[in-house]
Amino acid sequence: MSHAVTIPVGVIVARERIDHPWQDYRWRPVAVFLDPPPLDRWVEVARGPTFVHYHAATLEIELHRKETTSYQVNLANGAPSVYVVLCEGDGSEREPMRVHLVTASPFEAQAYDGSGFEIVERVAMPEPLIAEVQRFIDRHHVEEAFTKRQRQRHHVEDEHKFGQEPLVALRERMDYWRQAKAGSKS
Repeated sequence: MSHAVTIPVGVIVARERIDHPWQDYRWRPVAVFLDPPPLDRWVEVARGPTFVHYHAATLEIELHRKETTSYQVNLANGAPSVYVVLCEGDGSEREPMRVHLVTASPFEAQAYDGSGFEIVERVAMPEPLIAEVQRFIDRHHVEEAFTKRQRQRHHVEDEHKFGQEPLVALRERMDYWRQAKAGSKS
């Protein structure tokens, strides 16, 4: 029994015209589909007055048995999603943006979300893919029991904190030294 499954998906990316002072359009993933054809360049699949949709990439979603909890979170979220990560392409018309990753794990996608250099979007997961992810979870998920960590007790003889001696001991020591000093002067 395999501990990982790969599922090929096609990624549809949109170039949309926007009203912005510094850029004329934006890129964003809009859909994924199963059983994609092989792809060596971007293929236009739809066009409208303010958008163009491209089949931009064919990548594989990898399901790993140790990540079943994240897949459960995704499916329980109300709207099961595939997370798509886009990066800057080579700037040519052949590849203006590059599809870097497709994943069913929201935790993996979150790792790319903070840098600001990648575009991370979620798109609707197709029904057959939802069923495949659920079968994978059913086969591989192992519920881990929660165990609360116990604190380790500190040494009892180290009653004072942060290297300071107790105030009572300090006063006794100071009185002792004052008396010793006074006795040596007489």
